[in-house]
Amino acid sequence: MRTARSFVAVDLGASSGRVLAGRVGPDSLTVSEAHRFVNRPVRVGGTLHWDVLALYAGVLDGLRAAGRTAGPPVSVGIDAWAVDFGLLDADGALLGNPVHYRDTRTDAVPDRVYARVAATELYTITGIQHASFNTVHQLVAASDTPQFAAARQVLLIPDLISYWLTGVAGTEVTNASTTQLLDPVTGCWSSRITTALGLDPQLFAPLRLPGEAAGALTAQVLAETGLRGPVRVTAVGSHDTASAVVGVPAHGSRFAYISSGTWSLVGVELDAPVLTEESRRANFTNELGVDGTVRYLRNVMGLWLLQECMRHWDRTGRPHSLERLLDDAARVPALRSLVDAGDPAFLAPGDMPDRIEGACREAGEPVPGTPGELVRCIVDSLALAYRGAVLDAQRLAGHAVDVVHVVGGGALNSLLCQVTADACGLPVVAGPTEAAALGNLLVQARAAGSVTGSLADLRRLLRETQPLRRYEPRGDTGVWARAADRLPARPAAVG
Repeated sequence: MRTARSFVAVDLGASSGRVLAGRVGPDSLTVSEAHRFVNRPVRVGGTLHWDVLALYAGVLDGLRAAGRTAGPPVSVGIDAWAVDFGLLDADGALLGNPVHYRDTRTDAVPDRVYARVAATELYTITGIQHASFNTVHQLVAASDTPQFAAARQVLLIPDLISYWLTGVAGTEVTNASTTQLLDPVTGCWSSRITTALGLDPQLFAPLRLPGEAAGALTAQVLAETGLRGPVRVTAVGSHDTASAVVGVPAHGSRFAYISSGTWSLVGVELDAPVLTEESRRANFTNELGVDGTVRYLRNVMGLWLLQECMRHWDRTGRPHSLERLLDDAARVPALRSLVDAGDPAFLAPGDMPDRIEGACREAGEPVPGTPGELVRCIVDSLALAYRGAVLDAQRLAGHAVDVVHVVGGGALNSLLCQVTADACGLPVVAGPTEAAALGNLLVQARAAGSVTGSLADLRRLLRETQPLRRYEPRGDTGVWARAADRLPARPAAVG
């Protein structure tokens, strides 16, 4: 009989980091938060950076806490957001704090990239949607800097943390697939793209699959955290959405998922990428998942809209509790005001309430007059964007959907989950909230032999052990179809 063993998931999000201790066995899965810390970007000299050393310190603190509360772990896995990276010199030293994807340095870069590799060809090779902050654009933006001239290796954020923990460099494929430099069919870096953009292929570390060994905690890390070695580091779905999709407690394949956090990733799980021109123009992306799957999805601005409103109100001395805001929003009539939740105008930090009010005014929508009305506008606009993404994914991929799973922090937002069910005309199953960490733990546990089987088997364990809530659709979905017509058409892709 296999018994439950301890594993640690490091889950780094755009606003906070979490280190969770889990015990996983064939019929058991428990998780507890060992440490949580703020991820606060810093603007220096006009450039927005990640404070990656503070993040690493938070990881070490979390490993120390996890060892005290759950005992020595079998392994550690790291997942984080996509596209951003650190540059290392010939000695493996970090050349500077990684630049934040919300920085403006890439605003004019896509045209430079498309002049060398047409947008249509770039999509045919990589299957990745257009976004100005994609890694490929960030690398081109950095390519004429002294830092880049000194760089000998590029490591994405979770791979950078793994490197510091183990001293072994590698790039995990689910995150590599988001860079717009990887061919999802071959699973290799694209020489056509690197050559066309003048990027040295030697910059990119060897690729790893989820479940493969990524090294072991160094003696220095063991000493700093108080852990007894050896403790291996296991490659997981290092893009947090890849781990979150493992953590979707679906039964069968006819499901859509919404990984709901700062961003909302809305899509379906496929066996092969969809590389058609229609898919490109709809701005769908093909990111690799665990066990050779493809995450066919669309990025939606997500709870960033609400988070940034709350930060603005806090900064201006008008703080509001989330619970009160959602209660007030629930009393506002549905679909009173709408904005395009994917509008690039909402991407940068700043006065989000003013930008949403301005977008309503420009579109001829009623301008929200209270915080509750503004939050209802955000919730309805997100649900409308989710509806469009779920419908488009089914049509473009030929993949029918019977249920929508909402995982991540948004699963706690009852108003958003109910409105999403209403908009999609499908049941919504909400939970687990820590889907990325749970998916991370399950991939580690399977690699260690504590559990066995396919993704379906891992998801069965989730259904049997995690609290879930179901929302049934209400009303006529036709009102949502008509509401979509109120928003001005916006090209989803360039070229």
